[in-house]
Amino acid sequence: MAGRRRGRGNNVQQQHAPQNQRQGPRGALREPAAFAKSTGCESEIPHDKLTIAQARRGTPAHRPVRVYADGIFDLFHSGHARALMQAKNVFPNTHLIVGVCSDELTHKFKGYTVMTEEERYDALRHCRYVDEVVQDAPWTLTTEFLKKHKIDFVAHDDIPYTSAGSEDVYKHIKEAGMFVATQRTEGISTSDLITRIVRNYDIYVRRNLQRGYTARELNVGFINENKYRLQNQVDKMKETVRTVEEKSKHFVYRVEEKSQDLINKWEEKSREFISNFLELFGPDGAWHVIQERSGRMLQALSPYSSPRGSPSSSPTRRRSVSPDSSASASASPSSPSSLSPPSSPSSPKKGSRSSLKTTSSYSRQVQ
Repeated sequence: MAGRRRGRGNNVQQQHAPQNQRQGPRGALREPAAFAKSTGCESEIPHDKLTIAQARRGTPAHRPVRVYADGIFDLFHSGHARALMQAKNVFPNTHLIVGVCSDELTHKFKGYTVMTEEERYDALRHCRYVDEVVQDAPWTLTTEFLKKHKIDFVAHDDIPYTSAGSEDVYKHIKEAGMFVATQRTEGISTSDLITRIVRNYDIYVRRNLQRGYTARELNVGFINENKYRLQNQVDKMKETVRTVEEKSKHFVYRVEEKSQDLINKWEEKSREFISNFLELFGPDGAWHVIQERSGRMLQALSPYSSPRGSPSSSPTRRRSVSPDSSASASASPSSPSSLSPPSSPSSPKKGSRSSLKTTSSYSRQVQ
């Protein structure tokens, strides 16, 4: 991803240009950008001084506008890449040279870096907007350095850069008419990234301990190491509990959903049952129709039903008297059951044998 593409105009033209027109001298960006030679630019093409107006109108393909952008580029991020993209596209035909300051200069004038100078050089070489990287770039640009690398313009944001005892290290570049301004990307910078790490120091130490780094590599003492490991175990337990809670909630939700489905189905079946019951046994239901029709059929089959007040006067009842009942009625006067035993003038005494004999003989006679 490190090559540069020539023949581009502004950003809009770049977005709509076909792929074959956006390929640079390194082909389809298969190689990183080259390092600048220590002797400077050795091109034999005449390098006449250009004005900004001439550069904006465009230059021949063999004479690109050489734009220089320098910086520390520690923890290379999107803010750096956007600034280099602007520098690359400031003119239609641009060769972008990026100078990277060494660790010695950076630690002296700005502070300690996270990445080494070799790491920072390599990061810039693999940026797609960079055509050439200058190692151990100077902190303040001199006329000799500009001539050595045949630099036409210097790109940087327009905010005065106070450093090395100067109110603005780019002041003489601006006065010479060689300065082109780029815009900073708000919300991201190397200092912001470092501040995040420092603010969440414990989190990142615990993270790296989990990833297998030793306490010695992280410069962590014995007490803090055990504290961080204990915190990691507590976090694991919390995560396990949280997972169980989520699964439990999901299970309860599914049970409630199933229960609600069962209740809805039961209500539907109940309504259907009640509706069918009313259709069958309601006032206008089929059961009442059947009873009414069966009553009519019974009345049609038995037309001589007796009046309500005289059940015994029914001719049917008269004809239905059985011979057995008439015989029993004729024999009733002489039936032994109608005879009552003769009353004795006086109740027999206890232990009297004669009264017992009389009673027993009478019973045999009745039988």
